[in-house]
Amino acid sequence: MRLLGMLDSPYVRRTAISLKMMELDFELNQLSVFRNFDEFKAVNPVVKAPSLLTDDGQVLMDSTLILEYAERLKPSKSLMPANGGDYVKAQQLIGFGLAANEKTVQLVYEKTLRPQEKHHQPWLDRVSGQLQRAYDELERATPVGWFGGSKPNQADITVAVAWRFTQSRFAELVRNEGHPKLAAHSAQAEKLPAFKELNF
Repeated sequence: MRLLGMLDSPYVRRTAISLKMMELDFELNQLSVFRNFDEFKAVNPVVKAPSLLTDDGQVLMDSTLILEYAERLKPSKSLMPANGGDYVKAQQLIGFGLAANEKTVQLVYEKTLRPQEKHHQPWLDRVSGQLQRAYDELERATPVGWFGGSKPNQADITVAVAWRFTQSRFAELVRNEGHPKLAAHSAQAEKLPAFKELNF
């Protein structure tokens, strides 16, 4: 399998770390959707990261859909809880983590791709507020250890990757000191071998 995309994308990093922790063999091709547009388009015509090229030549995109496929390939290494209630809780946390990713990416695009004179402050305020509220919810839910109990699960991966991404871009918007449990959770996750190997 080939995973396409840059590790500075939280969606790509989330996928790569998950595949590594599930002990699935894959090759990471760090192609940029901007700098390597034509090369990326040759694999996936809509140039969306992450994209996964399966061993039989099928192209999957979107981190959640790729990870659903991975769960079917290696159910013995599943990163999702088997218990119904725990599964729903994990999905809720993953949802907040993905929302935080989405809002951070929107801010990145707004601030780096759109000329400053075209910035729309009400939109920036709205997105920033959504980002902060997502992390406020996650801070309330974050345990001392892992969401997964004795070992990290997909909620742990998604939330830790999201937090690191936001901190790398907008640490002034969502501060460590206001979210001590999330900061500690992220620091704990970043010490894991898969996180250290797939750093940016």
